[in-house]
Amino acid sequence: MKEIMIGLLIAFFTFASSIKIFGWQKFIFETQLAFFHKYGLNRTMMFLVGIIELTGAILLLLSLMNSTVDWSVYAGAGLIVVTSIGAMFFHFRFDKFSDSIPSLVTLALSMLILL
Repeated sequence: MKEIMIGLLIAFFTFASSIKIFGWQKFIFETQLAFFHKYGLNRTMMFLVGIIELTGAILLLLSLMNSTVDWSVYAGAGLIVVTSIGAMFFHFRFDKFSDSIPSLVTLALSMLILL
């Protein structure tokens, strides 16, 4: 079950971070950038969040590929916890509750992995 949760987080954050970094999916990129601007953050901050998310996903992938590297699952899930909490902070402060649901789900999955 833990491997399934890790796989879901890898897929989600690889996709989400690639859009933040490369802007390859125009509609989602512009929507996310509008959120960042609403929060008083710029494109550089969005890029850095994408790098943190991608690093977390890569560390989780490393943990699946090599189970002897215990620290990578904790580091990867920890980075996702941090980004999820950050997203929740901004969504609770500036948006509707429904906008925070993805970050609540990723926080819950990450915390379950850490336990």
